[in-house]
Amino acid sequence: MPKQLLQGNQAIAMAAEVAGLKFFAGYPITPASEIIHEMVNKKHIKVLQMEDEIASLNAVIGASLAGLKAMTATSGPGFSLMQESIGLAHMMEVPLVIVNVQRVGPSTGMPTLPAQGDVIQCIHGSHGDYFPIVFYPNSVFELYKFTVNAFNAAEESMSPVILLSDGYISHLYETIIPHRDFDIKKRDRQPLGAGNRHFTGLSHEDSLPKTSDIDNYRRLITRLHEKQQLTAQRYNDYEYIECSKDTDTLLISYGALSRIAYHFKDTFSLYRPIRMFPVVEEIKIIAPRYKRIIIMEMNTGQYAHEIERILHREVEFIPILGGRIDLVEINQKLLGVNHDRRP
Repeated sequence: MPKQLLQGNQAIAMAAEVAGLKFFAGYPITPASEIIHEMVNKKHIKVLQMEDEIASLNAVIGASLAGLKAMTATSGPGFSLMQESIGLAHMMEVPLVIVNVQRVGPSTGMPTLPAQGDVIQCIHGSHGDYFPIVFYPNSVFELYKFTVNAFNAAEESMSPVILLSDGYISHLYETIIPHRDFDIKKRDRQPLGAGNRHFTGLSHEDSLPKTSDIDNYRRLITRLHEKQQLTAQRYNDYEYIECSKDTDTLLISYGALSRIAYHFKDTFSLYRPIRMFPVVEEIKIIAPRYKRIIIMEMNTGQYAHEIERILHREVEFIPILGGRIDLVEINQKLLGVNHDRRP
């Protein structure tokens, strides 16, 4: 394949086609709109612009049940509207992909500026227990690669998979080779209408609702959790750069901020999660090597809380808020990181 200069959102659309996408429904929203713009030019993909993000995700659920690989893309406000349907898709075990190109929130926020404020919403946005697989690339090529991986993971787990991006990465232009030599997972389940099956958001067993059987519910949730964990283990994606100098500090960052963190690889060791959730187990092996752990993210400490929970220790935290990434400011914050605590 020849090299191509692609925007991040263009790479997502191109990779989705490679992964076998046949149906896309969405509602234009900054900074994700380029994805639907790209989709309408692909003749093998059916595209619907819906009245809102609630309708978009429900259309995607219906298309997936009908046997098509399906996807939607949005940003924070739209992602909030999708939460009930995300829980429904997990309960009905519907494979699909949701792209969330994050911007500053809450509410309408600052639409043209990037943020990482939807990280925890990915796993706790809908009610009840569900266990999504979440990827967060940091380059145009990784957006391409992990879009395909997201579709594969969705087919393997028979559940929604979330691909996180942000306004920087999705609007970044880079030259990549968009290769097509992926092992594309095909749909194993027959489409809706073939055979006698009932899809429901109720607690169920063998597709039959069981709303009063506590033991059945426990078996159901255990099975869903184990299935997600098993699938996630096939995608243990992270980046670890050990500092060439002697250091007692590990700097953790992801998405757009991790590109800035590379400037500090001669001062700190770096860790970048790509599979954000479930949290990659290797962090439990890497982290004990360091006295200090600093987490830098574009929110008020969402992933920092998760890392503290996983490691059973406190971490230091640098918030980069308001959508501006300034190398000088970050350097100053790193020097005074002990004074920068989460709310």
